[in-house]
Amino acid sequence: MTETMLAGPHSPGAYPLDHLVLPTASLDVARARLDSLGFVVAPTGIHPFGTENCCVFLEDGTYLEPLAVGNAQAAAKAIADGNVFVARDHTYRGKRGSEGFSALVLGTGNAEADHARYVETGLSAGDMLSFSRAVTDAAGKSDTASFKLAFASGAGATDAFLFACERINAPKVDRAALQIHANGATGIIEVVAVSDEPSEQRRLISIAARSPAAGQGSSIAFGLLNATLTLLDPVAFEKRFGMAAGAPSELCFAAIVFSVRRADAVAKLLAARSVEHDIRGNDIVVRPASGQGAAFIFREIA
Repeated sequence: MTETMLAGPHSPGAYPLDHLVLPTASLDVARARLDSLGFVVAPTGIHPFGTENCCVFLEDGTYLEPLAVGNAQAAAKAIADGNVFVARDHTYRGKRGSEGFSALVLGTGNAEADHARYVETGLSAGDMLSFSRAVTDAAGKSDTASFKLAFASGAGATDAFLFACERINAPKVDRAALQIHANGATGIIEVVAVSDEPSEQRRLISIAARSPAAGQGSSIAFGLLNATLTLLDPVAFEKRFGMAAGAPSELCFAAIVFSVRRADAVAKLLAARSVEHDIRGNDIVVRPASGQGAAFIFREIA
């Protein structure tokens, strides 16, 4: 993906988008919904602290992480032990339900430095987290992936958080087959968040992503290294996508814009699978549903 494909500022120091966390009540429901949208879904991944996922990997290196609670007892223990990832997931579900879009994850080469920066600026959401889990490719080959995470959040922004993810050990598995999707999706070019007061969230996002903000008022953009994070107020969100932004929030993630090879092929696939969608300009908009906690927008990129 080239920078000319992206809107907004792109600071040389800006972090790349790594992945997005999408809470769901059931991985089976999420898997079925994502399959109906034309995505290939990876085998279930088990975390050592009670949660589990079924990821969608994209050619540009980003991915979706549908997240469910697989072991409630282990998750409760993790929360008691200070696991920020599980605690924030629990808080999100308690306030906004078990289907949604809770976190934007940034790629980093030094999570410890990010944690120190978040602490210094008063934006740390809690202790760092290091863990490993098994990863399996489409052919059934397994390896171990290891991560180190540093968390950032605004004082009142309980509906969303950001974290920096350092990949300590890259698994030696072949994901090529998992990146070829029937809908032709190749990457994530934009993430859209909503805030009742967008200007109040500028500092959090700028510091977390190491990216200056462009724009003001109802629409603010932050250029990540490989995508754009757009922050809208509820009126601007509804005007752009033709749907309400949902319950009032200081900050919540609401939509994901995917690059696709052919928009007409996406529309044909969705129609054939009886998936409701709207055409708004150059975008194909699919509203959130069970197993799909955000609006999905498909856009053809030449």
